[in-house]
Amino acid sequence: MKKLIIMLLVVGVVGYAGWQMFNQAVLSGKMGSERLAGSPSAEAVPEAAIIARRVADQQVSPDPQGSKQILFGDLHVHSTYSTDAFLWSLPLNHGKGVHPVADACDYARYCSAIDFWSITDHAEAGTPTRWSRTKDAIRECQAKAADQSNPDLVSMLGFEWTQVGPVPSEHFGHKNVIFRDIEDDKVAARAIAAAGTATDTLRYSTSGLPAVVPMSDFKNRQNYYDFNTYLANIQAVPACDPDLPSSQLPSDCFESAKLPGDLIARLEDQGLDPLIIPHGSSWGFYTPPGTTWDKQLKSKHRPEKFPLVEVYSGHGNSEEYRDYTNVIADDPLEQSASCAPLQENYTPPCQRAGQIIEQRCLAEDRDAEECAALAATARKAAASMGVSYHLAVQGEKPEDWLDSGQCTDCYLPSFHHRPGTSVQYGLAVSNFDNEADPSRFNWGFIGSSDNHRARPGTGYKEIARRLTTEAGGVVDPKYRPIFLPEEGAPDLKVHVKTRAELTALAGFQLTELERQSSFWQTGGLAAVHTEGRSREQIWDALQRRETFATSGPRMLLWFDRIDAEGNKAPMGATVEAQQSGRFKVHAVGSFKQNPGCPDYAVAALGEERIASLCSDECYNPAQERNLIQRIEIVRIQPQISSDEKIGDLIDDVFVSHQCEADQNGCSFEFEDPEFAANGRDTLYYARAIQEPRPTINGAPIQCERDEDGNCIKATLCLGDYRTPEDENCLSPKDVRAWSSPIYLNYTSAQPASS
Repeated sequence: MKKLIIMLLVVGVVGYAGWQMFNQAVLSGKMGSERLAGSPSAEAVPEAAIIARRVADQQVSPDPQGSKQILFGDLHVHSTYSTDAFLWSLPLNHGKGVHPVADACDYARYCSAIDFWSITDHAEAGTPTRWSRTKDAIRECQAKAADQSNPDLVSMLGFEWTQVGPVPSEHFGHKNVIFRDIEDDKVAARAIAAAGTATDTLRYSTSGLPAVVPMSDFKNRQNYYDFNTYLANIQAVPACDPDLPSSQLPSDCFESAKLPGDLIARLEDQGLDPLIIPHGSSWGFYTPPGTTWDKQLKSKHRPEKFPLVEVYSGHGNSEEYRDYTNVIADDPLEQSASCAPLQENYTPPCQRAGQIIEQRCLAEDRDAEECAALAATARKAAASMGVSYHLAVQGEKPEDWLDSGQCTDCYLPSFHHRPGTSVQYGLAVSNFDNEADPSRFNWGFIGSSDNHRARPGTGYKEIARRLTTEAGGVVDPKYRPIFLPEEGAPDLKVHVKTRAELTALAGFQLTELERQSSFWQTGGLAAVHTEGRSREQIWDALQRRETFATSGPRMLLWFDRIDAEGNKAPMGATVEAQQSGRFKVHAVGSFKQNPGCPDYAVAALGEERIASLCSDECYNPAQERNLIQRIEIVRIQPQISSDEKIGDLIDDVFVSHQCEADQNGCSFEFEDPEFAANGRDTLYYARAIQEPRPTINGAPIQCERDEDGNCIKATLCLGDYRTPEDENCLSPKDVRAWSSPIYLNYTSAQPASS
C-alpha cells in the first residue's frame, strides 16, 4: 500500500510537472505558427461588369455627358493581423477562423464589388514580417488587374495609428494612414504605432491563453496556439530608438509616435506624404468623456494634414453635435470628476450608476437618506472612472444601464457618442493661437466599414451579423473571465478604482464591451468623383476632397456651388466669396438588391468560397432603385471668437427639401441670403436620406418607456451566448449619404468672380 501511494504521488508530481511544461509551451507561443497574409484567389472582374456599373450611374447623372464618374471604396479594413480581429476570429468568441489580407482582396472584388480599398491593420500589433507579408498581398491583389491605368480594383496599403489616452488632455484618437503607392520606396519602412499605455500593455504585459483554453476546445486548438504565437512575435520585436529619426532606424524594430505631430514628422522624415484620416472620433467606447477636438487644432499637431474625416462606419455615426454633458472635471489634472445632472434626452452613465445602487438599497428596506448617500458616492466614483465607470457597480447586467450614455436622437450613433469629438463640433471650433489666421479643420467626408474580418464594403446587404459587423462574444460563460472581470454578486458597495488601478487592468476589462455589441452596424462607404479608375485619379479625388460618405448602400450624390458667372465648385471645394452663390444638390437612391450573387462572381470564386467568404450574398443590383425621401442642408459658421458657443454655430437642419418618388433621383437648389449679411466664413453640406430598410442594430437599444418617456427596461442585441448566433437584430432604418462640405471664406474684397 505504501509503495502504491508513493507511486501515485510520483505519477502526480510528474504529471503536474508535465502539465506545467506544456502550459508554459502554450503560453510562450511555441505550439503555434505565424499566420500568412495569403494570396488572392480570384482574377479581375470582367470588363463588361465594370462598364455596366458606370452606364447605370450615367443614366441618372445630372451631367450624363460629363467626364467624371462615381467610384466606391472602403479605406478602413482589418485582417487577423490586428489583435482584436484575431481575438474575434477565435472559436470561443463565435469566430469563423482565419481572415487574412488576401480574403479582403477577393471580398472587395466579388462580394461587395467595390472599386478601391485599403488594408489598415493596427500598427501596435505590427512586426517586420507582417508588414512585409501585407505589402506582398496588396501587390498580388493589384496585379490581378490586367490594365493598371483602368483597373477593376485599386488596392491600397495603410495602417492604423490607434491612440488612446486615459484622460481628455491625453486622448487624440485613431487615425488611418493610407499610401498612394505600393512600392517599397514609396511606403513607410514600418507601420508606426501609437505610443502609450495601450501599446505598452499589448507589448509588455499581455500574456497568452493558458493551455486549458485550447484543451477545452480541442478540435480548434491550433487557433489558440497560433494566437499565442502571434502575441509572442509582437513582444519579440525590439523597440526602435526614439531619439533616432525614422529614416535612420533599422528595418527590424518597433517604431511608435506619441502625438499626431510626432507621427507626421516620422512619416515626413521618410519623405512620405500619405493621407491621414481620423475615424471613430465620437466613439465613447475608448474616448474619455469630456474630450473635444480643440487641442488637435494646435499647430504642433498639424491639423492641416487631415484632409478627410470618417463620418460613418460600422462603429456608428460620428456626425452630429449635441449639447449634453457627461461629467464635470473637478481639477485641472482631470484625475477626478463630478457627475453631470440628468438632461433632456440624455442620462449620464454616472447618474444611472447612482440609480442602480439606490434601487438596490431601497429594495433592502434601508433608510432613504442612507440610500441617497450611497447613490451620491456611486455617481462620483463612476464619473471619475471615465470609460470604466461600469466597474463602480458590481453584479450589474448590460441591460441594467438602460439607454444611459447614449445619444437617443442621433442617427445610428456611435456607442457613448461624445459630442465634443463629433464631426460637426470639429467643423465649428477654431483655434485662436494666431488670431489673424485662426486654425480650423477643413475636412472632406468619407465612410468606411472598420470591419475586422477582412470584409471591405460590408454594407451592401444586411446579412451575417457576426461577419459583416463586429458582433462577437464568448460562446459559453466559462470563457468570459478571459476577457472581462469576474462578475460578483450585486451589492451596495461602490467599487472605487483609482487611475493607477484602472491602468493595471488589461484591454477590454476597462470598457463596457458587452453593451457595445448592440451598436455594431455593417459598414459605410467612401465615394469619389473622379476622372477615371486609376490609382492616381482616385488619389487626386481624395486629396481635393471631392468625396462623400454613405451608410453602406451605393447612393449617388452631387453637390455644387455655382457663382454669378456660372463657375462651378464641387463638394470639398474652398471658395473666396462675397455672396453665397447658388447651391445645387442631386441625389439618387441605391439599387435594390437581388438575392444571391451574380453569375460572374460565382464563376470567379466558386460556390464553396461564395458561401464561406460572401455568406452566399453579393452586391447584386436589380433594375429598380430605392427612393430618396428628402435632402437636408447643414450650415456651420466656424467660431470667430472663442466665446461663441458651438451649438449656436450649427444649423442642423438649415434647409430641408421633401422629394417626390422618382427612380431618377431628387434635385433642388438653394441660396443663403444671410451669408453676405453675416460677413463670416460658412460651410454647407448636403445629407440625402433614402427610404428605410431592415438594418442590423437599427435600434441599438430597444426601450420600454414609462408615461414620461423614460427608459425603464432595455433589450439588447449581444454578441455572446445570450443572443442566438443566427439572429441579425434587424430594425427598419433609413439610409444616408453625406457630401463633403463646400467652404465659403468670406472676403470683403471683390473677387474675380463671385
